[in-house]
Amino acid sequence: MTTNSQEVFFERLKKQNKTYRYKLPSRQESGKFIQQLINFLFPISQDCQQNSKPKDVREAYGDLREKLSCMFEPLLPQLIEGKEETLDRVFAEIPVIYEMLLADAKAITDNDPSSVGIEEVIALYPGFMAIATYRVAHILAELNVPLLPRMLTEFAHSQTGIDIHPNAVIGHSFFIDHGTGVVIGETTKIGNNVKLYQGVTLGAIHVSKSLASRKRHPTIEDNVVVYANATILGGETVIGHDSIIGGNAWIVRSVPAHSQVYHQSKVEVRQQINPAVTEGSL
Repeated sequence: MTTNSQEVFFERLKKQNKTYRYKLPSRQESGKFIQQLINFLFPISQDCQQNSKPKDVREAYGDLREKLSCMFEPLLPQLIEGKEETLDRVFAEIPVIYEMLLADAKAITDNDPSSVGIEEVIALYPGFMAIATYRVAHILAELNVPLLPRMLTEFAHSQTGIDIHPNAVIGHSFFIDHGTGVVIGETTKIGNNVKLYQGVTLGAIHVSKSLASRKRHPTIEDNVVVYANATILGGETVIGHDSIIGGNAWIVRSVPAHSQVYHQSKVEVRQQINPAVTEGSL
């Protein structure tokens, strides 16, 4: 039996629920989908299931399409194109995504001395998982699929500590080393063969809703290395190609090509106090 206060609460819930513009698949389903897609493209990791036979590649491909189709169901009123047309366009890009991810995995393997091979990178490296998820989410974002792209990258964020907005534009052979705490904002543009270390922030100088339609995040040109905990801010900030940004650097203006930027730490050696002298002076 409900009380008056509970009835008021229930009516409040009903009223509020009618105001939401979007319905979404669950976070769990989005995570399962992206992991299933990565496993389809790179069947290196396997679950310990007895009597399970690998599916034919066409059957697995069909399962992926069916999964994404199901995830589109709550979003149907917001899809600009029909569901089948959007699915066709997404899966037409899967071969392109595959080639880009191979290049990403090779870049990580070739540039990380601790890597024992591409299999380790694909199966274990958080940077690769975050990049793979971003590349899928970016295609969905380009097709104006609402909210689902961000749901995918936030799943990767929760798994890896790496936050990449799906609207960011990132070139080929991208390498995030270690990765924890990396933030790549919505309007960031990153060129080819770029390497980021942990804690790097590619962000905005000002946080204001009125700036939502403007480029707020920096441009990182080809062959740039950004070391740990560097912060690069601003939509007009361009890091020129073949530059090196040292750890803990704070940058809010453009840097020419072939630059080296370092945060200089100041070291002061404290003068030691002789206890005997101190006591004798009392």
